[in-house]
Amino acid sequence: MKILVLHGPNLNLLGEREPEIYGKLTLDELNKKIETWGKEFIIIPEIRQSNHEGNLIDWIHESRLWASGIILNPGAYTHTSYALRDAVSAIKIPTIEVHLTNIYSREQFRHRSVLSGVCLGQISGFGEFSYYLALATLKEQGLRRLTVV
Repeated sequence: MKILVLHGPNLNLLGEREPEIYGKLTLDELNKKIETWGKEFIIIPEIRQSNHEGNLIDWIHESRLWASGIILNPGAYTHTSYALRDAVSAIKIPTIEVHLTNIYSREQFRHRSVLSGVCLGQISGFGEFSYYLALATLKEQGLRRLTVV
């Protein structure tokens, strides 16, 4: 199973941006963990990061041709991007919204996600393991679809 993993704005600064909030793990280290976990679940992740909303939207659109699922950490776009919401809604691919931190224990403006309503679910607050849980969920969803067909 192939999936798209998208990291949104500012995630390229993991490890140096507010390590007391986001931890010391770099984006490269996180991506290596995702690839390792992917092997455990027999999932091939295509991992990308952008600070630009349009790039994320283009990648979501392209994924409809090849991906079985999407793991999306939209960063601050979580709270503002109706364009990302519409892209996820349009492609009909199971998408899981992930966050390293518990967005509901942070500033009030972070408590609302405009994306969660069009996603399979949201996983937040477990650091890098939010991605692990998303991979496990997509694997389970993929197995269920295969047995139903």
